[in-house]
Amino acid sequence: MLYYLLMALSSLLSIPAIYLAVEERDLVKAVIFSAVQSTLYAFLYYLLMAPDIFLTYIPVGVGLYTALILILIKKTERYESD
Repeated sequence: MLYYLLMALSSLLSIPAIYLAVEERDLVKAVIFSAVQSTLYAFLYYLLMAPDIFLTYIPVGVGLYTALILILIKKTERYESD
């Protein structure tokens, strides 16, 4: 029963993170919200007992993707224009 509650909580908490990542004008904050969403999805994969997906999603979805996007933002403008 606790697993189902944790899965529901992880799924529900990822929804505002996705919304904030899409609506945010500051690209660095948007990447941080995306990393939060990826972390919650990785936790969901862990609860679903998919260790292979979990162990690849953490370094790629949270680490590599976030670092690459932050490097690209550093080379451009930080704020999205209209």
